[in-house]
Amino acid sequence: MTSIESVTLEVADPTAATGFYAATFALGTQLRLRASEAPTSGFRGFTLSLTVSQPAIVNGLIGAALDAGATPLKPVAKSLWGYGGVVRAPDGTIWKVATSAKKDTGPATRQIDQVVLLLGVTDVTASKRFYVDHGLAVAKSFGRKYVEFASPSSSLKLALYGRRALAKDAGVPLDGTGSHRLTIGGDAGPFTDPDGFAWQAASL
Repeated sequence: MTSIESVTLEVADPTAATGFYAATFALGTQLRLRASEAPTSGFRGFTLSLTVSQPAIVNGLIGAALDAGATPLKPVAKSLWGYGGVVRAPDGTIWKVATSAKKDTGPATRQIDQVVLLLGVTDVTASKRFYVDHGLAVAKSFGRKYVEFASPSSSLKLALYGRRALAKDAGVPLDGTGSHRLTIGGDAGPFTDPDGFAWQAASL
């Protein structure tokens, strides 16, 4: 079964980005960095979401990101679905940290249970069909609004969301132009999806 194994963020300053992620999320080989000067502005069409087990971990990760230079987009708060917040890293990547738990049940750690790459797409149905044709298996699907793919061998998951809805969820304006500044690593082989997101072999 095809799956996503890593994401490569294309950043202007790899040394600074390496320092930021070492001090904050520490995702190991799932997150890679590569130098790029490709023009980009506004919303890049994707977010990375970190799912954790309790509010104290959300607070710790968001706090570490802000201390390391991230910009707050949505302050940490309770909601109907749980507890979370959104920040923009110094390299421009948008990160959401969230839990479905309303209360802490243990000591605060930096444990991240799952990383979800959310792609904001023009047509969820068409993009879903494209990815199914490339070997990904659907785990959850909510009509034309949201699709989540199975990730049998990785804690890194791929999901599709309407671009407008994703920008709203991230707390940023919809407008954006230029490069996504993102490459997805997986075993589906090199290709580019209908919204311009590029995949490469995971070993590269």
